[in-house]
Amino acid sequence: MLTQVKKTPKLALILPAYNEEEMLQHTVSKLQGIKDDLIQQNKIATGSFILIVDDGSKDQTYPIMQSLEREHTDVLTIKLSRNFGHQPALIAGLSEAIKLADITITLDADLQDSPEIIGQMVDKYLEGNEIVYAVRSSRETDTWFKKNSALAFYKVAGWLGVELVPNHADFRLMSKTAVQALLAMPEKNLFLRAMVPLIGYPSAKVYYQRAKREAGTSKYPLKKMVNFAIDGITSFSVKPIKLLFNLGLVVSSIAGIEIIYTIVEKLIGNPTAGWSSLMISIWLLGGLNLIAIGVVGTYIGKVFTEVKGRPLFYIEQETGVLATANVGRETKQNTKARLTPLNQTTNRQWFDRA
Repeated sequence: MLTQVKKTPKLALILPAYNEEEMLQHTVSKLQGIKDDLIQQNKIATGSFILIVDDGSKDQTYPIMQSLEREHTDVLTIKLSRNFGHQPALIAGLSEAIKLADITITLDADLQDSPEIIGQMVDKYLEGNEIVYAVRSSRETDTWFKKNSALAFYKVAGWLGVELVPNHADFRLMSKTAVQALLAMPEKNLFLRAMVPLIGYPSAKVYYQRAKREAGTSKYPLKKMVNFAIDGITSFSVKPIKLLFNLGLVVSSIAGIEIIYTIVEKLIGNPTAGWSSLMISIWLLGGLNLIAIGVVGTYIGKVFTEVKGRPLFYIEQETGVLATANVGRETKQNTKARLTPLNQTTNRQWFDRA
């Protein structure tokens, strides 16, 4: 059992939001209650805050964020210039929040990730852990297809050498040290579920039961989930290319056997009509070639994306206290965008209090 040696930390609760107008106010209210309880228990510092990142929403999400920011001094906001995706939005939130906070907790704005365990996550940090993973205790709320496809993904990813925490998404606590290590990774093809375990700092797990979505629709339909899984595997494992090489050896061996068999049949004067087997071979090899080209092309595409070195996101507007923290600071990696907000909203009362 680790001893409690950490000072009382300032906590940032980071919410990436995309078209969450139906849930956002309820989510913020819920998190404020939890945060205030932790402050009263002296587990987190008074300056703790909630940071909402608008990932190019097309509904009233950002106006609601602005309203919350005006009404509550502990709510900070970031508006990205367009929809960059869930993973870049998380990086945007982390890179800004860590300038003011000692620890961060990222979670989705739909409240499916149970915020009631935030206190337990903070306890694990105070015990000496730099990273705390929130892990689903079961998948009873999932459909049969989603549950089994998720289990299959974790098995395949593990077999291919991708280190993941099973049944963990992006609900996690990270210390400032861990966040800085994560931001030092220069990847443009983000898969945080595998990037965070690579850091290697002391970590712990807290288990929870995932709830059903109370309002709105899922931002991860089947197509996005499949693409996310493919991106995750190809970003952290070259084993698919090795498997293609081995498959090529097997197919070549079979072809060699067929050639020898054909020559022997010809020599003994017993040729057979081979149109069917010929067509099958052509279609089989053609399909394998297309698969091989597709897999190799995926890796080449990732190299193409990485070498361009484009920023992951651009910030259009942010709370003044965050913009003030940027003054005199240069971005150290291209992993993080150069932060040049077009407009800045101010929250001087919060800044003075923090």
